[in-house]
Amino acid sequence: MPQSNQPQSFLTKKSSGVLVPLFAVYSKNSFGAGDLNDLRSVIDWATPTGNSIIQLLPMNDMGGLFCPYDALSANALEPLYISLSHLPLPKNKSIKRQIEALRKNLKTDKRYVDYGMKNEKIRILREIFLLDAAASPELFSRFRSENSYWLLDYALFKTLKAKWENRAWYDWPVEFRNRDKAALENFRKTNAQEIKFQEWVQWKLFEQFKAVKDYARQKKVFINGDLPILVSRDSSDVWSHPEFFKLEFAAGAPPDMYAARGQRWGMPTYNWGKIAADGYKYLKEKLKFAENFYDIIRIDHVVGLFRIWSIPYNEPIENQGLNGFFDPVNESEWQAHGQKILEVMLESTKMFLCAEDLGVIPKACTETLEKLKIPGNDVQRWVKDWKIKRDFLKPEEYRKFSVAMLSTHDTTNWPAWWENEAGTVDEDLFRRKCVEAGIDFDRVKLELFDAVRSQHGRLRWKEGIDSVDKLIKGLSPQGTVPKDRLHVLMGLYENTCGEKEKLWKHLGLLGPMREKCDKEIFRAVLKLNLESSSLFCINTIIDLLYLDDVLSGDAYQYRFNTPGTISDKNWSLKIPLSLEDLMKHPVTKEIRKLVADSRRI
Repeated sequence: MPQSNQPQSFLTKKSSGVLVPLFAVYSKNSFGAGDLNDLRSVIDWATPTGNSIIQLLPMNDMGGLFCPYDALSANALEPLYISLSHLPLPKNKSIKRQIEALRKNLKTDKRYVDYGMKNEKIRILREIFLLDAAASPELFSRFRSENSYWLLDYALFKTLKAKWENRAWYDWPVEFRNRDKAALENFRKTNAQEIKFQEWVQWKLFEQFKAVKDYARQKKVFINGDLPILVSRDSSDVWSHPEFFKLEFAAGAPPDMYAARGQRWGMPTYNWGKIAADGYKYLKEKLKFAENFYDIIRIDHVVGLFRIWSIPYNEPIENQGLNGFFDPVNESEWQAHGQKILEVMLESTKMFLCAEDLGVIPKACTETLEKLKIPGNDVQRWVKDWKIKRDFLKPEEYRKFSVAMLSTHDTTNWPAWWENEAGTVDEDLFRRKCVEAGIDFDRVKLELFDAVRSQHGRLRWKEGIDSVDKLIKGLSPQGTVPKDRLHVLMGLYENTCGEKEKLWKHLGLLGPMREKCDKEIFRAVLKLNLESSSLFCINTIIDLLYLDDVLSGDAYQYRFNTPGTISDKNWSLKIPLSLEDLMKHPVTKEIRKLVADSRRI
């Protein structure tokens, strides 16, 4: 049945919000990256901007890879986010001096997070734990009992992982890899204090995060969480419940116009038959814990609940997602499969569900989200009539049950898209489609594309290529390539050529179209986004900062993640001013004016 057990305001009142990865902000009291006390400051900033929703990236324990979507647990929180300043510190001057020294030694003005300080925070936490372990034993005991489903295995997993030099669980000695009861029981006894420490850290994180949600409610701000569809292969979940996963496969995404070879994420896919046979307890426990912190929850890659791209684990890494298949294989099963899981979720939580439904989405997924009144995502650059008009939709044509946005954590910000990607095609994809059609790509590249204005792996059409006839002539000068082999290339052309000029008309801007994004252009597109029919409009903090001169240099450098790449710049970008300075910055008033004009306050 449709989403109906939530507060009616969610279903009737158009609202706006901001996506703020907690690692991307900092204050004078934090340690180079945001913590849970800084989240209070984000809430304080949301109020004068007119935003009533704060969306976070997953807050799960990221382990050593620092990727929030490849977590060590579907439940455990990331220790990096604990606020040392807001722990009830023991009366110990040494600990206070260490905290102050750590704060002073960290440079908050760095562009990227120094994740090395996570170890420093954990070192201090161990000292606090030794002095605080006996404090509030009843509350600690209750937390352990209420979260025993995942907490006990997680704490044991973390301790074993440290014992075996942070190696993946499938590289541990066989008795621990296969969870031999006698070996694990003996390990628990000899490592009881470290196991208790891991549980204690999660308890303190729980208390701080839950208090932040209470604070947000007082401020009439809703917290929007993010539920990753998958967990790391090297996670406590997979180690403790291998029967719930298909370890012979790696999840990913098939090739599309933005990822020519598809994507390979590496996490194992679910064995939903086994999860269902257990009464979906694994899924229900995730929702029960998340409900302590969130009012709204974003279901990551919701289409994966209907069918997920499965790549044989032994497939060469360089092939990315090229050689996979959808699971379930039979398309006729997709709708019932996904709808059942979503219905279980609706029945198991009071959180309002939203869904990330980007990419190639089958009809079964779209129809089910609409039926259950679960908002999907409408990202401005992709909200188009792709088949007939080949043009952007008007604000009133956005889906009512959707979350409108200019960009996501996985894309370039909007100004970078405008300057580098709008009106272009992916070079790898175009090359592959030329090869499939028997066309010489190197010749075509010189014939059709502007070499000077093509960059970042994107090909920009020459100004003279202004019709399909000229495209066909460039692809097949002698007319020897049958048109049926050119359909895909023609579609790429029709959906990208003149893209900027089309959007310029939608924005209602005067004069000739400008290639460089300025404040007038950005203000116009944000206004369009806010005035859409969408229930929610949630934009990244990076995008919003472009309303004023906060960010400088090439906009392409300001992104949270580049899918399919491994880089220390992924999941580590910080905004270039503190939360204290952000609160006083003129951009705050500019955001509020646009939100107020759109009547989303």
